[in-house]
This record gives sequence, structure tokens and C-alpha cells, in this order.
Amino acid sequence: MNYQWYPGHMTKAIRMMQENIKLIDIIIELTDARIPASGRNPDIDDLGKNKYRLVILNKSDLADPSVTKKWQEYFSDGKTFVMEMNSKTGNEASKVKDLVQKACAEKIERDKKRGIVGRPIRAMVAGIPNVGKSTFINKLAGRASAKTGNKPGVTKGKQWISLGKNMQLLDTPGILWPKFEDETVGLHLALIGSMNDENLDVCELACELIKILEVNYKNAIPDKYGITDEQVEELENEQYATHYSAILSAIAVNRKCFKQGAEPDINRAAALLLDDFRNGKLGRISLERP
Repeated sequence: MNYQWYPGHMTKAIRMMQENIKLIDIIIELTDARIPASGRNPDIDDLGKNKYRLVILNKSDLADPSVTKKWQEYFSDGKTFVMEMNSKTGNEASKVKDLVQKACAEKIERDKKRGIVGRPIRAMVAGIPNVGKSTFINKLAGRASAKTGNKPGVTKGKQWISLGKNMQLLDTPGILWPKFEDETVGLHLALIGSMNDENLDVCELACELIKILEVNYKNAIPDKYGITDEQVEELENEQYATHYSAILSAIAVNRKCFKQGAEPDINRAAALLLDDFRNGKLGRISLERP
């Protein structure tokens, strides 16, 4: 499957970010803790070459904690500050503000020497679609300042949000990049929901997820859906061309997803599997490692 999705508003969003970067002191980049590398837009690196950086491994409550720790070590290069966060609880909001102050300490000191005191730090919040930027901003602000939604493309234009006297945030739309050189990047983005599912084959996508889970989290599907190796083997021998479609069929049977005539509905099973993965119902799972 070709995993590409680049609607027209993303070109406009990149242009808007380029126009506003001169106003910015620090870029706060959110990436999904389940795919920290695939979830980082290379355009943001180009955009923020001379800016302070804070990388937030968001949705850490959905990712494998031992893997997330390795990613924190991987991204911490002395210039980039890194932390993990669950934006839904917002318990780490104060740590974000402290890290921004720490990252911009040199700039704050420079301003003081010039007699500039009390100028708020201006931060651009950036990331891929559906990574949780608006929820993150609302937790930091302590109010509903940005629109949220569990699908890509909710934020369409820029929004400035004031966090008291010390900090201003520029919310930006989620942006992908026009072409993925590595197809695995596109696959990972599709799996976490950063692309529109209407443009994807959910059965094929679910089969790719099963492949990944069988390598590192082999009990995730059997434990969640109560399927057995014998059940899958029987279905595979009966009618299903692949091992993965047989697993989808077993999920359909056990969750009573049937078409007319009692035929297992593997499309519904595929959609169920993807939803359960995205919502953390299969356990804490990371799709890639440093």
C-alpha cells in the first residue's frame, strides 16, 4: 500500500510557519511516543535550525515505558531538551514550562544585559497531525484555548495563546511532508492515525500491525481477543489465504462481527483492532526502537 497523505492545507501551514519563525524563540515539537522517529517531520528540523528545541514524547501512556526511556536518551544531545508526557492528564505541564525557561536561559540572560526584562518567551508548538498538540496547549493554558479532536486536521490555522506574562504559544496545524523516502515511516504514521483512514485499506493496515505485534508483543492479540493458535490454524486451512487474514477472521468470530450469512466480517475486525491499538487497549506498545 502507498502510505501518502498530503492535503493542500499542509502546504499553506508550512508557509505560515516559515513566515512566523522569526518571531519564535523555541520550537516545542510533539512526537508520538510510539513512533518517535517516524513522527518527527524533517521540515521542522530545517525550519528550526537556529532555535532552541524541546522534544516532547507525547501519548507516553500508550507506549512501552522501557522503549520510551531509550528514546529520551537517544534524542538528548545536549542542545535538545526531551521529556515524555501524557497530554490527557497534563500532570507534566509545570515541567514543560520549567524546561522552556531552562532551554531559553541564554536568551533570557542576553535580554537582561540589553535591559529587556519581562518579555515573554515565544514558543511554536509543532508536530504531525493527531499527535495531541491542541490538547497539550489546553493543559498548559489550563483552559480550552485550542480546538481538539481524535482525528488529523482539526487545527487549520495559526492560534496565539498567552500563558500569563512569561510565555506565549503559537499553535500550528499538524503537518506531514510530501513524500516519505522510507515506506515504514508512512506505515507507522498510518497505524497511529495521522492519516485519514478513508484513504487507506484498513484490512491491509491491520495485517501490517499484526506482523509488528507478533515480533515484539506476541501475546497482545491473543490476550485481548481470546484467540488461540489452533483456532487461527483451523481458519487458515479452511479458507483464508494468509496467516494474518486468519487472525482477523478469528477476531471477528470471537467479537461476533459477522456479515449476512454468518461470514466473519474481517473489515470490521480490522477496524476494531486498529481502534484498540490506537486507544491503548492492547497494552503499552511501541512500534519502533532507537
